[in-house]
This record gives sequence, C-alpha cells and structure tokens, in this order.
Amino acid sequence: MIGGGPAGLMAAEVLSVAGLRVDVFDAMPSVGRKFLLAGRGGLNLTHSEAPEHFLTRYGARQHMVGPWLTEFGPRQLRDWAMALGVETFVGSSGRVFPLEMKSAPLLRAWLHRLRTSGVKFHARHRWCGWQDQGPALRFAAAAGEVTVVADATILALGGGSWSRLGSDGAWVPLLTARGVEVQTLRPSNCGFNVAWSEYLRQHFSGKPVKSIRAAFVAADGSTIEREGEFLVTEHGVEGSLIYALSAPLRDCIAATGSAMLHLDLAPGRNLQRLTEDLSRPQGRDSLSNHLRRRAGIDGIKAALLHECAATADLATAPRLAASIKALPLRLASPRPLDEAISSAGGVDFAALDDALMLHKLPGIFCAGEMLDWEAPTGGYLLTACMASGHVAGHGVLRWLAEAKPPPER
Repeated sequence: MIGGGPAGLMAAEVLSVAGLRVDVFDAMPSVGRKFLLAGRGGLNLTHSEAPEHFLTRYGARQHMVGPWLTEFGPRQLRDWAMALGVETFVGSSGRVFPLEMKSAPLLRAWLHRLRTSGVKFHARHRWCGWQDQGPALRFAAAAGEVTVVADATILALGGGSWSRLGSDGAWVPLLTARGVEVQTLRPSNCGFNVAWSEYLRQHFSGKPVKSIRAAFVAADGSTIEREGEFLVTEHGVEGSLIYALSAPLRDCIAATGSAMLHLDLAPGRNLQRLTEDLSRPQGRDSLSNHLRRRAGIDGIKAALLHECAATADLATAPRLAASIKALPLRLASPRPLDEAISSAGGVDFAALDDALMLHKLPGIFCAGEMLDWEAPTGGYLLTACMASGHVAGHGVLRWLAEAKPPPER
C-alpha cells in the first residue's frame, strides 16, 4: 500500500481483515495528515441526503463512482465509524459529523485497529517508481533507497493539492512513463482570481459576504444557482459558495478565458419589491445611507456594488435594483492547484478495470483522489475516497485468489 490517506487506510483494512500481510508506505512523517487538517474545524464524514441526489454530486463521473458507493456508501461509512466507537450525527445542513466533531480521535482508533490486525506502517518512504523497469518498488527513505517486492500494490497517492501534506502529484510522470493514461491535474473546490481595485483590496480583503445567491450560466445553457456565503480575498474570492460552483466555473474559464458569476445581494426581496423600496425619496441621504435604509445593503455588499456595477446603473432605482439582484462578477482564473481543497483529473478510468487495477500494470491498483473524478465539499470527497479504497482492496483479494504468477514488468 502506497499512501496513508483515507483511501489507502481503507484498502489496508480490507486486506488485513482478510488475513493478508499489509505494509503501508507514506512519504510524510505520519499518515492521514490531510484527513486531520480537513477535520480541524469539524470532520464532515459524509452526507445524509437520498442516494439518488448524493450520486449526482459526482457529475460526469457518477456512473463510475456509483458502483463504489453501492459497496461502501454513506450508510456503511457511518456503521464503520460506529464500529470504531465513533458515534455520528446529522447536522442541520444534512452533513454527517462525528459526535466529538474532530478527526483525531477517529484516526487514532482506526490506526490502533489496523496495527492490532498486523498492518505495518513505514513513514518517510517516498515512492520513486520501479527498479530497472522490473517489479520491485523503489522508495527514498532516510537511510537510503529501499526496494520492496509485493504480490500486489495499491497506489493511493492523492491528487495535486496541499503538497505540504503529501498530495503533490509527483506520481504522475512515474505512471505516464509506463504508458498509463493520466488526465491533467486541475484545481477543484478552489478560489478564483478577480481584478479588484486597490481600494477594495486594501479595505475589504478577508471580509465575508453572507446571505447571497450566486448564479452561473453553464456552457450548455443551463443556469446553476447556489445560496450561501463566500470570502473576499486579496486575490479574489473563495469559500463554500464559490467551491460549490468551482468545477463549471473552472471549465468555463478554460474554454473562454473568464467566467461571469451573477450575485444576488438581496435574495430575500424580489426585483419588484426592491425597486419599489429604492424608489422612495432619497432626500438628503447619501447613496450609501439610502442603500442601507431601503435595501439593507451596506459594508462589503455596498463595496461590491460600487466595484462591479456600472456608474450609470447606480443612478436610477430600477437599474440599481437590477444590479443588486444580478451583480456581475468576472472571475479571471482559478487560484493555483496547491491552494485548492482537492483536484480534478488523474488516472483515466479507461486505464482501469472495474476493480481499479491498471490494464497495463497487472497487480497495480489505484484508489482515492488520484483517480479522475471530483466532488464538492460536504462529505462527498471523503466518502468516495474511502469507497474507492474499499473497492481496490477487494479487487486485490480477487486478483490474488486467481493465483496468477507474478507479473513481468
């Protein structure tokens, strides 16, 4: 097993329960580091929504991810946590959390159970490919190069985001050199660059924009809408509302050079009511006071209105109301991959069989975020990562049961 994230640990559990000797190699000083960081503010394990809705969160890859979730989906994940002594609950948003909220107690219990079942962990072992194009795996360790010959190998090396925690995409050239098809790694659940004025950058960076609705017209003409909040940053925008729309926004920018997001700064009022409210006499009020009193627009929302609306659109109540209900925000580019919560792209599904074994490298399986799929935050990423590890682990068991001779590479 190469990679000690949730996918790799789940695969290790499947194999160890079956009585196999399992060695887990990881480049970092300890395993599960991204898992721990993701759960620092409250570990979102999975989501409680209906299976048919849950599956749609995987977009174009739902037909690939669906079979994984049939074997190990949200219900099985909660049962698995309970077996570790970790009770879960459903939050008001439908997300599922451990009762203690944190990831550390769950990871400690999980690692204890794995070690008790015989799994051996090898930290600070960075995979470097194969020795002389043969079957032996090469690792760079503190004491020098280590070679290992395994009956089967599962690669669970993560995507390309958060390199400081081990997901650096360094595995890509190792697989492409062996003829494995890999789609370019791209940021997912990411922020975007916006050409802010110096005034807005200096005065409003770090400010949250709450209670808004964002709409985006996708390439196929459909409109995608989400409600929530986001954060204005020095470089642009980020946060849960932006992450939820990041995949189509990213793809639009790749195709056309930019993406236009429309913000409804007053989702609780329809256009007619807002126009009527803003049509009331302004008197001696400044525009800022008029917006605050008549529309509840002030602070960062008012700053965004002045930043993004044309001057002429602030002059009359109808045009001002229209701008508040559909403020255009042009996104120039995604933030760098290493800043993203997750990544899209990875090992192409055409390179894999249903058990997640590589066609060109029999006995080598892949799992987790290094595969070419993506999902929004909300428990969907973690659920599919663990489900893919479950599938790959059972794939190894079936492959070994066929008693094939060691593959020649």
